[in-house]
Amino acid sequence: MTDTTAQLPAVSREWHLVSRPVGWPKPEDFALVEAEIRRPGEGEVLVRNKYLSVDPYMRGRMSAAKSYAAPFELGKVMQGGAVGEVVASNAEGIEVGDHVLHFLGWREYAVVDAKQAVKVGPADVPSLKADPEAVPLSTYLGVLGMTGLTAYAGLVRIASFKEGDSVFVSGAAGAVGSQVGQIAKLKGASRVIGSAGSDEKVKLLVEEYGFDAAFNYKNGPVGEQLREAAPDGVDVYFDNVGGDHLEAAIGSLNRDGRIAVCGMISVYNSTEPVPGPKNLARLIQTRGRIQGFLVGDHYDLQPQFVQEVGAWIRSGELQYRETVVEGIENNLEAFFGVLRGDNIGKMIVKL
Repeated sequence: MTDTTAQLPAVSREWHLVSRPVGWPKPEDFALVEAEIRRPGEGEVLVRNKYLSVDPYMRGRMSAAKSYAAPFELGKVMQGGAVGEVVASNAEGIEVGDHVLHFLGWREYAVVDAKQAVKVGPADVPSLKADPEAVPLSTYLGVLGMTGLTAYAGLVRIASFKEGDSVFVSGAAGAVGSQVGQIAKLKGASRVIGSAGSDEKVKLLVEEYGFDAAFNYKNGPVGEQLREAAPDGVDVYFDNVGGDHLEAAIGSLNRDGRIAVCGMISVYNSTEPVPGPKNLARLIQTRGRIQGFLVGDHYDLQPQFVQEVGAWIRSGELQYRETVVEGIENNLEAFFGVLRGDNIGKMIVKL
């Protein structure tokens, strides 16, 4: 075993879920606690986390309701994407000093099964070897990570995007949505429309990300604003929001239109059942298709995704933003910020 544990602190801070939130999560539902740092056993590595991910799906794991992922356990540390530096290794193929991507976030140090750790860095992205500075470690939690693959798989595979399609994206200034719109443009969309929750984000979508049109959903009925932005309708809707956005998209869907349901952040904190769209019958008229998906079912696309998107990052054709919050003590506030829509692009916690 190789390590630098002699220089490490004795304890690591980590966030525990102490009660299951009802409606909007509250600070008292969580606790920042100290845990002893242990040395890695056989086949394990000790990682000093450098960047942590907070994502909307984590809200669902705070509930005990049956879902696609097991709920967070009460009184135990939560989980999430993280990138860090290996400071002790008891596993072949991973050395001290390597950087790895894993899913034991919400903590400063993590003992990770080497089989669940993925080495990251410019050497692992051939299209970026010539420009290591183009790949900060944080990108493996966002534009080159799970959120990026979510955007790619949802658009290319689930929505069956094809050149010439008109595409509408909700939550378009977020980590997933901003990438969906740009990938659609780079692949030849005829028109890309995005919705966001502030005039600043709307400006960003059009001026930096290259959307053809965007609107602030707080400025009026979504259906009316979408019809104005897409007078000829939409062929693809990538749904991050649900609610009135989904209903509006169904109302503007063209013949053989496709809807990829990635998330429905508008209903995540609802305490009562939320009515579905009132116009679902329109899918009969349009022969439309609506399909939900989980990125975990599409990791076979990872090599294709990294090669294509990595090249766009290097060339500067694909832009991305990160909202960075510093300190493990602010991890919870960063998560609340995601639920409020405070972030532009991927929300990252830097340790």
